[in-house]
Amino acid sequence: METLMMSQKERRRIGVMASVKANELNLVEAAQVLGLGYRQTRRVWKRYAAEGDAGLVHRLRGQAGSRRKAPELRAKILARYDERYSDFGPTLAAEYLAQEQLVVDHETLRRWLLAEQRRTVRRRRQRFRQWRERKPCFGAMVQLDGSHHDWFEGRRDPCVLMVMVDDATNRLGAQFFEAETTRASYDVFEGWIRQHRLPQSLYVDRDSIYRCEGLGSIAEQMAGKAPQTQFGRAMEQLGVELILAHSPQAKGRVERMNGVLQDRLVKALRLAGIKDLPSANEFLRRTYLPEHNRKFQKAPASAADAHRGVPRRLNEVLSWEVERVVQRDWTVQSEGQRYQLDRRHEALSLAGRKVIVRRLRDGTVQLERRGVKLKWRVVAAGARPRPAAPARQPAPKREPKAAAANGSGGKPAADHPWRRQRIGSVRGALARRRAAGRAAGDFGRPPLRSGLPASPATRRRKHQQPRGHFRLSS
Repeated sequence: METLMMSQKERRRIGVMASVKANELNLVEAAQVLGLGYRQTRRVWKRYAAEGDAGLVHRLRGQAGSRRKAPELRAKILARYDERYSDFGPTLAAEYLAQEQLVVDHETLRRWLLAEQRRTVRRRRQRFRQWRERKPCFGAMVQLDGSHHDWFEGRRDPCVLMVMVDDATNRLGAQFFEAETTRASYDVFEGWIRQHRLPQSLYVDRDSIYRCEGLGSIAEQMAGKAPQTQFGRAMEQLGVELILAHSPQAKGRVERMNGVLQDRLVKALRLAGIKDLPSANEFLRRTYLPEHNRKFQKAPASAADAHRGVPRRLNEVLSWEVERVVQRDWTVQSEGQRYQLDRRHEALSLAGRKVIVRRLRDGTVQLERRGVKLKWRVVAAGARPRPAAPARQPAPKREPKAAAANGSGGKPAADHPWRRQRIGSVRGALARRRAAGRAAGDFGRPPLRSGLPASPATRRRKHQQPRGHFRLSS
């Protein structure tokens, strides 16, 4: 069964069951992730083990429902509808059909008509929307959006204008970029912080830059934590509340500002003869934005400024971070690149532990473990890892001065005190005597009464009877 034919719940079960198969989860943990009982999880696992992905598809998929109307009744009702009630709505037609003993629910009739293309879906009624008051003070909430437009009227390729508008004052900040990306959001947000400091909250749309559509990792699902984009992670570290709008009307202030800029800014760029991004951004910063804010900025309800101080590690927060596990050879792999950690971090015991690989906007790579910056070097592609350093060997024993002097390799000289005391000669004589005795069959034990040499002494257990010749008493 193809995965595309499965529901969201069934696709989620595939990932969890694959983790169970790889021994990354047990059935108890899988039951917690799926929100099922342990017995039901066992049944799901048995079907998956026996049939694979197809075992997770609902058994009634593709089969007719138990309350399905008979095909003959459906054909008769549709024929009567075309004959007499073709301009009736489903609800009114169902009422008149019931008077003719052709009973069918109005929603069932509507689905039949849509399937037969005898009816089209009408435009929905407008949803009620309530006007929201502005925030009371400057910096309480800033709206961010990317406006795609032919800003240069064909003088160059279309680009995007990243627009930031303060909700309380209408104060505008903007910058041109080639595309709406995470890097563009980082740069325009940093420009606002450098000029006005850190806002309390940020109101954005549900673009993939700000909202993660996929499922989180198993650890995130068990912890009940939603997956984050890089921009969302940065806002969490900065303490800025990221608010996701459910419709363009919800962030209408920045949407209306986009319309104003697509009229006024386009004409201003045309009169200035600008046709490249660097000149356009310089024109925005020096000429257009000051004049625009002077004309359209409003006074807030409160004179307080809700902005906070500029973080010290702003450049490191507005970056791309991933967690990676240090391998046994003390290397870390990320984005197709391998990094060798320095030996000076040996006391941290990093093998098998997670580190953060951070790529700054200027391309600089940082490796960090619990706030400690790690030293590293890049391993060339295709290079074999260096073998581990051998264990330290104990220092060799110092040779006697006499041996070192005569080069005898540790053998003392003839006039050495060890020889003058006849220690060496006596030990040597004893050793030669033992060797001669072993050659003659004497193993250091007194001879037997029979005159035969004694058997060599062997290691015996206490409960074993010793071997040899014994004298029997009469």
